[in-house]
Amino acid sequence: MSLTIYCLNGPNLNLLGEREPAIYGKATLADLEKLSHEAAAAVGATLVFRQSNHEGELVDWVQEARRQAAAVVINAGGYTHTSVALHDALKVLTIPVVEVHLSNPGIREGFRHNSLVSPAASGVIAGFGALGYRLAIEAAAALADQKRV
Repeated sequence: MSLTIYCLNGPNLNLLGEREPAIYGKATLADLEKLSHEAAAAVGATLVFRQSNHEGELVDWVQEARRQAAAVVINAGGYTHTSVALHDALKVLTIPVVEVHLSNPGIREGFRHNSLVSPAASGVIAGFGALGYRLAIEAAAALADQKRV
C-alpha cells in the first residue's frame, strides 16, 4: 500500500518569493512543491500538494484527506491563528498531522503566538524556512509508518 501525504498550504503562500522575503525567504511556492515532492519520493511516499486562499477549500481538502491520505502536512498561513473551522476539521482526523511554518511564529507579533492548528497536530516544525517542509514530510511519513505497524 502506497503512503500518501497531503501537503496543504493556506492564504498568501502563493506569494512566496515576493512577500516579505526577509521573513519567509526567497523560495517560491513552486520551489517548496518541488522540494516536498523530492522529500516524499525519498521516503517512498506519494505527495498531494495544494494551496488555497479560501478557508472552506482547505477544510474540504482536510476532509478528503481522511479517506485518501496517511498523513497531512499543513501550513495554514494566517488561518493558523483564526480558523476554528480548520481546527475542527483537523481534530476529526485519525492520521498524523504535522504543522509547518517557514518562520518562527513564537518570535513574531503576539497575535501569531496562538495556533488553532497545534492542538490538532502531532507536532510542529517552525523557523527552518524551506527546509521545514522536508522535515515535515519526513516526520509525517515516519509517524504514518509507526501508526501502520
